[in-house]
Amino acid sequence: MELKKVGVSGTLESSDVMITLEPGNGGIEIELSSTVEKQFGNAIRREILATLESMGVNNARVTAVDKGALDCVIRARVKTAVCRAAEVEYNWGGDGQ
Repeated sequence: MELKKVGVSGTLESSDVMITLEPGNGGIEIELSSTVEKQFGNAIRREILATLESMGVNNARVTAVDKGALDCVIRARVKTAVCRAAEVEYNWGGDGQ
């Protein structure tokens, strides 16, 4: 999936993560700032990368400001930011109603 513009998702509230995506210069670049970086920084980066790869994004600059978000929140925020940056709708598994 090709990113066309900057996409942002999330907040800076406790237990959330703010993800900012923009088109990259070749490959995935992740800049992470986290209150739990020493304990979970590598896991957060892996979750972001895995989510991007699952959506077919292979060229992006990611800025993540984490405030202790769970993996499911990280995935949801990355997916939302990708869709906003690529200007596409995401099917969250509903029946469209």
